[in-house]
Amino acid sequence: MALFRLPTTTAPALAPRGHGLLLRAPQMPDYPQWSELREISRTFLTPWEPIWPSDDLTRSGFRRRLRRYAEDIAEDRAYPFLVIRESDGALVGGVTLANVRRGIVQAGTLGYWVGQPHAGKGYMTAALRVLLPTLFGELNLHRIEAACIPTNQSSIRVLEKCGFAREGLARRYLCINGVWQDHCLYGLLDEDFRG
Repeated sequence: MALFRLPTTTAPALAPRGHGLLLRAPQMPDYPQWSELREISRTFLTPWEPIWPSDDLTRSGFRRRLRRYAEDIAEDRAYPFLVIRESDGALVGGVTLANVRRGIVQAGTLGYWVGQPHAGKGYMTAALRVLLPTLFGELNLHRIEAACIPTNQSSIRVLEKCGFAREGLARRYLCINGVWQDHCLYGLLDEDFRG
């Protein structure tokens, strides 16, 4: 049935690799590994993420997610990536460049997560170091932004190791785990990254 087919028109595939990692867009065959990693990491991730929809880990929920991702990529609005360890094909987490703005801005916002079994091992720092040249290069961004809850010291370390500068505090910025939370705002400019 056509109703269940995923869109086939997509922008050129971005799949940067390095530091033993491959970053690429999610695909339907990723569902079992993705849902398992998210499920075993639920308690670990809950304090740092929006409330998950009730069907978030279902196959149909994942299929709907992939359709939205394909639309976002085709419209140059967002670019999702799974972070895969090349040595064994293990999924370690994900990164999304969202809120892509063009014209006089040329910016986007990063969000990321790492599964609990892989936390604290440097995977997300390595993944961002692999991804940033693609964001500034192929996607021609001038500025990349990120925000994190002030108590999320792990995320702050990742951003600062990757060269992001703290630019301020946004009060009650995002609704995380059902509560409007303050967020530290970070930014990285193309010239800072390449300089």
